[in-house]
Amino acid sequence: MRIDQYLWCIRLFKSRNLASTACRKGHVVLNEQTVKPSREVMPTDQIKVRKEQIWRQLDVISIPKSRVSAKIVGLYCVEKIDIEDLERTQLQQLTAHAKRDHGSGRPTKKERREIDDLNTDIPEEREL
Repeated sequence: MRIDQYLWCIRLFKSRNLASTACRKGHVVLNEQTVKPSREVMPTDQIKVRKEQIWRQLDVISIPKSRVSAKIVGLYCVEKIDIEDLERTQLQQLTAHAKRDHGSGRPTKKERREIDDLNTDIPEEREL
């Protein structure tokens, strides 16, 4: 089975096109070699895939005949992730939701609407 098809079948990528693109960009390594999408995968191969800034290591157990459900993906591969990478992603998730102080930086859409409402409520001064 082709490596792009295998990565799609085990639900690592949403589409086969995304899997092929990852292979072409050099984000897929098979047995320590960067591979093209057409490279064949065999049981006992080791695949490293860079996805969302994390290198995931997969050990191929067997080859599925077609795309499998998420429940049985474990029958076809074993995923290994370094603890350091896992901790790094948790830190990224925490920093992504950091709140900014009220009034600092660019106003949000809600704040901009409130400012516009304030400006329209004030009557213009007339010159005498």
